Amino acid sequence: MTLAELLAGHPDIARRTAQRHIAKLIDSGRITARGEGRARRYFDVSPQTGADAPADGADGFPRHIPLSADSVDVLAYIDQPPEARTPVGYQPDFLEAYRPNETWYLSASLRRQLHKMGRTADVDKPAGTYSRAILNRLLVDLSWASSHLEGNTYSRLDTRALIEHGKAARGKAAIETQMILNHKTAIELLVENIEATELNRYTLMNLHSALAENLLPNPADEGRIRQHAVDIGKSVYRPLSTPQQIEHALDALLGKVTQIRDPFEQSFFMMVHLPYLQPFADINKRTSRLAANLPLFRANLCPLTFLDVPEQAYSRATLGVYEMTRVELLRDLYVWAYERSTQEYLAIKQDLAEPDPLRLLWRDLIKQTIHEVITHPTADPLGCIQRITGERVPEQQQPDVQALIVEELRRLHEGVLARYGLRPSEYLAWKVVQGR
Repeated sequence: MTLAELLAGHPDIARRTAQRHIAKLIDSGRITARGEGRARRYFDVSPQTGADAPADGADGFPRHIPLSADSVDVLAYIDQPPEARTPVGYQPDFLEAYRPNETWYLSASLRRQLHKMGRTADVDKPAGTYSRAILNRLLVDLSWASSHLEGNTYSRLDTRALIEHGKAARGKAAIETQMILNHKTAIELLVENIEATELNRYTLMNLHSALAENLLPNPADEGRIRQHAVDIGKSVYRPLSTPQQIEHALDALLGKVTQIRDPFEQSFFMMVHLPYLQPFADINKRTSRLAANLPLFRANLCPLTFLDVPEQAYSRATLGVYEMTRVELLRDLYVWAYERSTQEYLAIKQDLAEPDPLRLLWRDLIKQTIHEVITHPTADPLGCIQRITGERVPEQQQPDVQALIVEELRRLHEGVLARYGLRPSEYLAWKVVQGR
């Protein structure tokens, strides 16, 4: 309730007296306040049961995530049964009304707060410096958290074993293992090509293709515009149904996002509009979560890993966009989730070793050489390494670069094959020929 509503119900209490009582109740933790000025509302946080109990737990929106009054309004509507909500289709005005660098989903104060939270020591270095430095941890955290939001039951430790050692968890469905590995490939696709990667059609299609590999009923749908109508589970929202409409809307979306200058606004814009459009047959939200990280990678800001984001909170926030074209609930969740991510990553970065400058300088050559060695299993590995480095590396650096490649080859395993553009079958064939 607002203060005005409280006073209307208790006309015998003076305004200042009511304000003192409210302050005491807030201090004691019995109520909480959200919003500012006349929009400020007060909520009872004492234990409740029955029909009046606020949503929480496995099926509700967690109370520990702070919400604005506007978000509470969105949540109140979304938490109604589907039959009580109004069926709605795609609203083109939602995108058309957005003016890059004039319209803001994230206010100036919020953007300042996010930049302050996410700033790293690499902020002035070449694009992708920070994401490459934390890549091993990022692959595990983002793959696990994003998959978890889709109902994947892999634990964080299971995910780490799969990504770092190629070891699938026992008792898990093949689709869960595939989902994790697809995330790994897609993240590497973004980070390894960061200098040339923009939020354009090529990036989105290939990002979706990587995330969708071997997961869709029709493999032809991997990385292409949706060719049929889709329904959204537990929602009364109906997206566009014809490929021509989807193509047109996607072009408009990409035309606007590329103009946005602030990386956080650009990131959040993708979180809002890509799932709303549903340009792919499935896996739209996963694609949006990784696409939302691209502006942060490029600006050397902390990533948004979605660690500890409850699936029910994310689902409700997305429904608020689908059914109401309201971004407030998703915005509050985005800010909270980003703060959680930065707490993890600003701490671990202090413990990271500085990248080997020689490995960084010759990283592309190292990868190309490993690929060449593995895809020619009958050739002498050392001879191949010496030939390639002899052609492309200055003579004084050749011994050190050759040693780096030999060490990389020695550590090669299934969990890092995508880094070198290799398939498991190629690696297996090489091991058989080499007697390893």
